[in-house]
Formats: sequence, structure tokens, C-alpha cells
Amino acid sequence: MQVVKAPDPRLRIQTKLVKKINPALLQILKEMIKLTKTFKEPEGVGLASTQVGLDEAFFVAKDGKKFNTIINPKIISNGKRTKKYFEGCLSTPNIWGEVKRYTSIKVSYQDTVGKTITVTLKGIPAWIFQHEIDHLNGILFQDRVLEQKGKFFKFTGKDKTGTDMFEEIRI
Repeated sequence: MQVVKAPDPRLRIQTKLVKKINPALLQILKEMIKLTKTFKEPEGVGLASTQVGLDEAFFVAKDGKKFNTIINPKIISNGKRTKKYFEGCLSTPNIWGEVKRYTSIKVSYQDTVGKTITVTLKGIPAWIFQHEIDHLNGILFQDRVLEQKGKFFKFTGKDKTGTDMFEEIRI
């Protein structure tokens, strides 16, 4: 299993709902978690099905030290506040941008046994969920940066203190 990189057209697919949770899907989810763990944070916090070339609606997302498996997700409602998050993506390595996202969202999804979970997410978990659900709809974070008239940045390395350094770029 590998991460699909832009501009691969599979990243623009609008996914279809998972009809049946079966052992093959559960194995794919395990492999996605394993793959995501090979990337350090902040890049390796989530991975959508489209990013591994699949067309069904599911993703994995880091929550603290563990990963959640999210099947057939939907955002039910958004909070009122937004915040700019500095985003990157495994499918577009070394490209970053500021994206305004809701700080609180109410969501529903199925877990690995098919149970429907409805929960309100806040902060980083809400941001990751929105980023990954965009993938399931064929939307990349760069699309959000462009529609919000934001700036793009490229990772250039670390300074002497170990702090990440970025320079603004045009795409």
C-alpha cells in the first residue's frame, strides 16, 4: 500500500458509501493505520481511502495516541467559530498552506462493527475530520487555500534549534 500523490486523478474521486463492513475492509483499515504511522506528525495524522487509490467512504485519523477508523462519515453541523490551521497532506509532500476550518463539528460515522457513532469534535480532531472528509469528496487542501485566497509554503528544513522552516511559494 502506498500513498497516491497529486496530481493523480484518483484523488479527485467522490467516494461511494461502504455497503458492507467485511474482513477485507478491516484489513485495509489496519494497513492504512500502519502506513500512516510511518509518517511523523504533523503529516501522519490521517489518511483517506482515496489517498490509497480506493473509492469507498472511509478514513483513519489519529486521536491522541490511537487511531480511529471512520466509515461512511458525514458532518451533521458546524460550529460558529473558525480558525486557520497550517495544513499539509501526505498526497502533496512538502506543500503547506493555511486553511480556515470550523473549530467544532457534529459528525456521524460507523465504527468497524457497523455501529453508528454521533459525536461533537473540537479542535485538532475536528480539523483532521474536515480535511479527511474533503478527500472523500475529491477536494484537496490546496483547493481550500485557493478558494480562501491563502498562501502556500514549502518546507525548507530545520534551523539550528530544530524548528521547522518554511518559505512562501506560488502554485
